[in-house]
Amino acid sequence: MTVNLFPHRSPSTRRGLRAVLATVSVVSLAALTACGGVTASSDSGDASGDLADKRMRMMIPNAAGGGYDLTGRAAVKVMEDEKITGRFEVSNVEGASGTVAMQRLLNEKGSDDLLMTMGLGVVGAVYTNKSDATVDKAVPIARLIEEQEAILVPKDSPFKTVDDFVEAWKADPDKVVVGGGSAPGGPDFLFPMQLADAVGVTPKDVAYVEYDGGGPLTTALLGSKIDVGMSGLGEFEGQIADGSLRVLAVSGEERLETTDAPTLTEEGIDLVFTNWRGVLAPPGIDDATREAYVKAFEEMHDTQAWKDTLEKNGWADNFATGEEFETYLDEQNERVRTTLTDLGLA
Repeated sequence: MTVNLFPHRSPSTRRGLRAVLATVSVVSLAALTACGGVTASSDSGDASGDLADKRMRMMIPNAAGGGYDLTGRAAVKVMEDEKITGRFEVSNVEGASGTVAMQRLLNEKGSDDLLMTMGLGVVGAVYTNKSDATVDKAVPIARLIEEQEAILVPKDSPFKTVDDFVEAWKADPDKVVVGGGSAPGGPDFLFPMQLADAVGVTPKDVAYVEYDGGGPLTTALLGSKIDVGMSGLGEFEGQIADGSLRVLAVSGEERLETTDAPTLTEEGIDLVFTNWRGVLAPPGIDDATREAYVKAFEEMHDTQAWKDTLEKNGWADNFATGEEFETYLDEQNERVRTTLTDLGLA
């Protein structure tokens, strides 16, 4: 069917008007393209194009204010402010220590606008919750930060060194009560279990008490309800500074500039353990989309704004993308699976 766009014009006049409109359309399209009005990426477009105009989603696998939340929102802010990506919609998906969010990520197979922050706690949680939503089924994008764990004791503890603690622990594990700020599967739980295995204590024999974060753990240490605490240092700075808590050792490859304590390897213990956080994408995205995401986080990592964010939050820079992060994630997944399986928790 032919539609007459100009019913009251003569044929010659109609042809002339059509030519003028065609010319205007071409000029308008060229102008839009030149000023960025038309790009390879739109709000619903392919993430393999320019991400600067693409609306994105960032899923956080815990409540607002938690470690994953702080990390995810900090990364999003830098990428938005630096015009690396378009705006993000950030959502907190709580449940089963990150397992609910992990399952939701896997359910969005092929979604090219979704990312999720995660870390060691999520790796462990999916096993302790008997879930099939394991991290090896998602697409690794970037590892962002890490935090060392520490062995903490009250100032009047009989354990003056790591050797003192390990000697007593090996002699009678039941009498040395260890506390942490994580549920089974979380970093404060995994660290003492892997440390026990490294020094010759059977992990199942560890007397572990779970606390809901650093505050209750600090109270337990200062009140002598437990003998040793194992956790990240961020929430204990005041007590360490005033001398009410002492740090026997830290768990990373190198000493921390902010803490006068040796590493475990310096003390002759063959273990390096860090709590880390990174970003995953759903399965089924294409290679170009993954490369675009990796590039975006690499650009973010190189900004002064991200360096300032690391310093402000006391986070250690442990950035990795591509094959390096994928290999690391596979190793972490297997190590956690083995530890929790041996404990009968996976």
